[in-house]
Amino acid sequence: MEETNVFSPLDLGFTKIQNRILMGSMHTGLEEKKDNFEALSEFYVQRAKAGVGIIVTGGIAPNLQGRLTPFGHQLSFPWQLKKHKNLTQKVHQYQTKICMQILHAGRYGYHPFIVSASKSKSPITPFKARALTMLEIKKTIRDFANTARLAQKANYDGIEIMGSEGYLLNQFIAPRTNKRTDKYGGTAENRFRLAIDIVKAVRKKVGDNFIIIFRVSMLDLVEEGSTFEEVIQLCKLLEKNGVTIINTGIGWHEARVPTIATMVPRGAFTWITKKVKEHINIPLVTTNRINSPEVIHDVFKGQFADMVSMARPFLADPDFVSKLRSNQNELINTCIGCNQACLDHIFQGKTASCLVNPKACHETEFLFRPTKKLKLAIIGAGPAGLSSAIEAAKIGHDVTLFEKSVEIGGQFNLAQKIPGKEEFKETIRYFNAQIKELKIELKLNHKVEVENLDKSFDHYIFSTGVRPRTPQIKGIEHQSVIHYDELISGEKRLLQGATAIIGAGGIGFDIAEFIIHQNHKPTSLDISEFLKEWGIDQNYQQRGALTKNISAPHNGDQIYLLQRKVSKHGKNLGKTTGWIHRHSLKNSGVKMLGGVEYVEINDDGLHILIDEKQSCLPVKNIIICAGQTSVKEYYEKAIDILGEEKCHIIGGAHIAAEIDAKRAINEGVRLIHSLGE
Repeated sequence: MEETNVFSPLDLGFTKIQNRILMGSMHTGLEEKKDNFEALSEFYVQRAKAGVGIIVTGGIAPNLQGRLTPFGHQLSFPWQLKKHKNLTQKVHQYQTKICMQILHAGRYGYHPFIVSASKSKSPITPFKARALTMLEIKKTIRDFANTARLAQKANYDGIEIMGSEGYLLNQFIAPRTNKRTDKYGGTAENRFRLAIDIVKAVRKKVGDNFIIIFRVSMLDLVEEGSTFEEVIQLCKLLEKNGVTIINTGIGWHEARVPTIATMVPRGAFTWITKKVKEHINIPLVTTNRINSPEVIHDVFKGQFADMVSMARPFLADPDFVSKLRSNQNELINTCIGCNQACLDHIFQGKTASCLVNPKACHETEFLFRPTKKLKLAIIGAGPAGLSSAIEAAKIGHDVTLFEKSVEIGGQFNLAQKIPGKEEFKETIRYFNAQIKELKIELKLNHKVEVENLDKSFDHYIFSTGVRPRTPQIKGIEHQSVIHYDELISGEKRLLQGATAIIGAGGIGFDIAEFIIHQNHKPTSLDISEFLKEWGIDQNYQQRGALTKNISAPHNGDQIYLLQRKVSKHGKNLGKTTGWIHRHSLKNSGVKMLGGVEYVEINDDGLHILIDEKQSCLPVKNIIICAGQTSVKEYYEKAIDILGEEKCHIIGGAHIAAEIDAKRAINEGVRLIHSLGE
């Protein structure tokens, strides 16, 4: 039998998919914005042009009750088809197939009209759902079929039915949320009934020559989830009743297990797709944390699945597939799984984007290029400076990049050393490859003296970064005190004994992870260690594949994470990842203290005051993570010498707060497009 690879066409009988790459469903926030289908179309077109096999759109509700938000997108009426037809027509200029996802939010909706299998409230949404009546179930089945038929009329190649991640159909499938006593509750077959009835109704409505993908929750990762036997039973019923492709879903949104964040190992859940594949004859798609050519090739070499699904990697790099096909792997802008500009934006009601590619979902804002070629000097090769240098070179400007260090990357060189953030090295690799590809003049180990700068440049961009802030504490010069950058870089080492971390922002959390994992292999490099740490049962002996045998790492010495604020530690961490960091540190025994006043540091340790009660933490190490200050002096001097119109400041040098890489990279890109306007 011929070996399948990523670029083998997938023959579905009535149609062929040009390769084995599926662009997974992503809600971008463009779907609901007035007149923004043009922007949404351009988003999909750029990925189709690069050769992705099949695109699955963001979730579209089949009725009002199923909307994610009060004004969420719904497809129920013929008058709504025009903009969808324009979208599919543009995608079909290329060989890419496009399927529309039908998603009923169930109890995950953010509006008061939500419904579910039974009366219940999810822990992540504000409203309580009521149970669907039998009449409403029949209507819901008709609504799914009607939306599928409208999608067909809009010239989509198929639809995906969302049956995972804890949405409505998953709420019927799992005993966790299905407490019904009628024919839609109780036994597994009854709990599957709504999903199967919908598939039957859709297939009857659209005929045989139309793709139906069903996304099955193969690991619920919540208590009272499905068993492995039930997952197989459901998949077989779906196959029997007309589903074309089964897609893998991992974890409910309310699960207390990370499934897509950067600390999740690459390909961490491909094993469950392979386990299911042994029982199913139709194509299966594997998903979650597949972001590199190496993982993709491993999937097909090990016969884990028939297709791979990637979503956020197509935010990071719209040309992923074309670069993969032409063996330009080094030029791929890798998704680092940070969630900061994609999922966090969506949960805040903003348009999605990408930390490493701020043009994602904003493509129409960058279609026009300046006609005048500029000569640019960029001082500082951290994320802001690198993004501006590469963007400038791509649109034809002449760029010289100055960096005082012996390597590029700035704060990303520290970030990549944090356990669970090893992916950040991929961004540095990408920047290095682009500098070489675009022939950018790079001057490393070059400290800029503003007075001696070549005056022939049209513009000078200062991305000189930040320096750690030293708080005013008596005894701050004590030998036990280490700044975070000194510890991460290896310039200073911890003494044996307890450690206090002053500052509970993102860097404070990172330092805690750094210390915890000093004697442990980082979880993001080892799937088995990750599964143990988060209580995932690869043998699938319990419902939801959870186990109580959690094996959290611990370095043996007590760690204290301290902050002046009385609010929750890590309050400003990402909405979709903050809970993961807090959970991880708690499981590893880190003590989090708030409302702390720092009195003195001496040989006895760190003297603190909480609620007017003084105590001494007997620590041997005190790590300072108390924020940063901007390095502005170069910029300020340059204005006097070169003139304000020619000088620009971006990144941490502009605003030091929390070392915001998302803002820094975005500023770098957008500044370039503003020059010469």
